Amino acid sequence: MKYKILICFVMLASMLKAQHPIKNPLDIKFGDPYIIYDENSDRYYMYGTGGVEKGFMAYSSPDLQTWSDEGQVYHANQKNGWGTKDFWAPEVYEINGKFYLFYSAHWKENPNNELENYRIGVAVADKPVGPFIDLNDAPIFDPGYPIIDANVYFAENGDMYLYYSRCCYKHPVESEISKWARKNNLFDEIEESWVYGVKLQKGFSGVIGEPQLLLKPPVKMNDEQAEWESRSVTSGEINRRWTEGSYLFKHGDLYYLMYSANHFAGEDYAVGYATSTHPLGPFKKSDNNPILEKDIHKGGNVSGTGHNSVLIDKEGRMLCVYHGRTPDTGDERVVFIEEMEIDERGNLKVLPSK
Repeated sequence: MKYKILICFVMLASMLKAQHPIKNPLDIKFGDPYIIYDENSDRYYMYGTGGVEKGFMAYSSPDLQTWSDEGQVYHANQKNGWGTKDFWAPEVYEINGKFYLFYSAHWKENPNNELENYRIGVAVADKPVGPFIDLNDAPIFDPGYPIIDANVYFAENGDMYLYYSRCCYKHPVESEISKWARKNNLFDEIEESWVYGVKLQKGFSGVIGEPQLLLKPPVKMNDEQAEWESRSVTSGEINRRWTEGSYLFKHGDLYYLMYSANHFAGEDYAVGYATSTHPLGPFKKSDNNPILEKDIHKGGNVSGTGHNSVLIDKEGRMLCVYHGRTPDTGDERVVFIEEMEIDERGNLKVLPSK
């Protein structure tokens, strides 16, 4: 009888640990966090922006709670290195035993001396901890404007899609919001970033066809998305509206495209999503946006929540991995992991930690 009680207690403790194993925030100072699970090592690996100046570092964990520093896994100073600074938003994918790291950086080919000359590249390694070596000595492609925040979707038929954000830099857009900002003597113009999608060639050697515009900030003030996506402007913080940090996944027959809006360095950084029946849209934004935002206005202590990715863990849970700030972390971005769910009506929700 004692053994049965002990077994039941162990099973119950295991169930409770599996339900709520993660204490937020993690003690990892990353922006744009991204996690993969590697079956061979039975460990999770996290990548993100920060920690090293010219490249990327990684952490590993057996349980998503206890993390070990794996050091720098990508160095810009290598034979194929094309980036010079601002190494941002790494995402790693395992394909046939190889690990591919997609990232953004400032391109050294800069004849016009642009302040934001960002492009997207890809590097490969034999292990999740690198070393990652660039496939080519140049970005994947050059659309003619700066781009960041790569995300790749692998379709069931073998097609691959690259999602990215066109930078706000030198991209002023006229809208009712920009007119309002001028009228109220806040800003003369409003620059915007937009999310695009495009098919990838095999071997990540380039793109197929022209990039398709998928998401951008609302044009009209009475648009139901306008209030939350314009807070950085309406608060007088900065003359930019962002649509960035996109992440696409499929559930049932729908494609869910998550994205972040507002200033990444401000308290109003937040996450919404849109859905489509095709990976290249058209996408319709959810009426429930934003699904992840600051809680300091509700008595909490978290702000600047954004640039999320999605992880399906070993237990099959859908997890939202994102960065945010607290009074204890100050201006440092730290990592949070929350459970997500999609209800019977297809609504995507981020579940707050208990």
